[in-house]
Amino acid sequence: MALFGALILALLAGAHAELPGCKIRITSKALELVKQEGLRFLEQELETVTIPDLRGSEGHFFYNISEVKVTELQLTFSELHFQPDQELVLQINNASWGLRFRRQLLYWFLKVYEFLSTFITSGMRFLLNQQICPVLYHAGTVLLNSLLDTVPVRSAVDELVGIDYSLLKDPVASTSNLDMEFRGAFYPLTEANWSLSNRAVEPQLQEEERMVYVAFSEFFFDSAMESYFRAGALKLSLVGDKVPHDLDMVLRASYFGSIVLMSPAVIDSPLKLELRVMEPPRCTIKPSGTTVSVTTSVTIALVPPNQPEVQLSSMIMDARLSAKMALRGKALRTQLDLRRFRIYSNQSALESLALIPLQTPLKTLLQIAVMPMLNERTWRGVQIPLPEGIDFVREVVTNHAGFLTIGADLHFAKGLREVIEKNRPADTRDPRTSSAPPPSMAAV
Repeated sequence: MALFGALILALLAGAHAELPGCKIRITSKALELVKQEGLRFLEQELETVTIPDLRGSEGHFFYNISEVKVTELQLTFSELHFQPDQELVLQINNASWGLRFRRQLLYWFLKVYEFLSTFITSGMRFLLNQQICPVLYHAGTVLLNSLLDTVPVRSAVDELVGIDYSLLKDPVASTSNLDMEFRGAFYPLTEANWSLSNRAVEPQLQEEERMVYVAFSEFFFDSAMESYFRAGALKLSLVGDKVPHDLDMVLRASYFGSIVLMSPAVIDSPLKLELRVMEPPRCTIKPSGTTVSVTTSVTIALVPPNQPEVQLSSMIMDARLSAKMALRGKALRTQLDLRRFRIYSNQSALESLALIPLQTPLKTLLQIAVMPMLNERTWRGVQIPLPEGIDFVREVVTNHAGFLTIGADLHFAKGLREVIEKNRPADTRDPRTSSAPPPSMAAV
């Protein structure tokens, strides 16, 4: 009975588990690049270490070692790898330092060279242990964490919507990669607590040939389009000179029978064309490509000055857009293209036949006026959760049933030290002020 109850609870937990809209896999091929940049940063940090003077006496031996400077640092034997249950492990073996210092020695007996050499070496090791281990701890926990703080978790995309990249669970490490699952959901900035239910196919990552892979489900794009819909962005109104001249002439000719019966003050008034998306557009991802389906109401009216507008007609427009995704820098960008288009009346089939002459001019309007506006916004892109200074290069997009994956390599557009210095917390300039463990613990 207890086993049966546990099974029911497990099934219920699984049924309510939130599916990710975005997944990221970092493969072992990325680690060599990350290791090189990370070790370069550690070397730069350690070369700036300030080592205090060492002075005192031992029996008849008096010493003063001062002006100690690190002149050379070599981290030759190092390895960065994934390890289950620990995510990421950096091992450094047989590191070597070159030091320059000034020494003052006073002693009262002869034949002490070996003793002095042993004493100075032990003293230097003591000083290095006291100063360098806290620096390593500080660099690894405070400074590198300041780099991770540049990863966008919940931020504004533009003035209308934001994106939520919250981690849904702890990263999962294997011997060859690190997998992370993100909510990957957009939301209107005026409704920060709103969220779209994720009923899409869960994206899958199987590849390991590139440095990094990013997967997006249909939910990722659906939440974006519904957020813009709720924010009131999916509508367009053209009045007077904003309506293309050729289209204005075609529309007036099409509705000449209705216009000619109106008063003279209305006949020559400006024409208004309003397009309003009726419901949130939906994205469909197939191996053959990605499409977006949109249903829009089209209203044609005359707008006489200082009078209520006079509606000439209203119709429904169905459009299907193709969408091509690309990664540029660390932004996911989208290029839309009009593929299918039709207009019809929601009043009668006869009226739908009368709208056929408007099919071509309205399609032209979409291509020359509406599509450039959409692409200007979608090509700005949305940032992928990567730290500042790291970009995607040489990307490859692959479509699947219900999701798409993008494989790419990584490139440090900025040096690690440059990014960390820019985002370094104000109170962590001195590693000795951080909550570092004692030198002996740091050494272990």
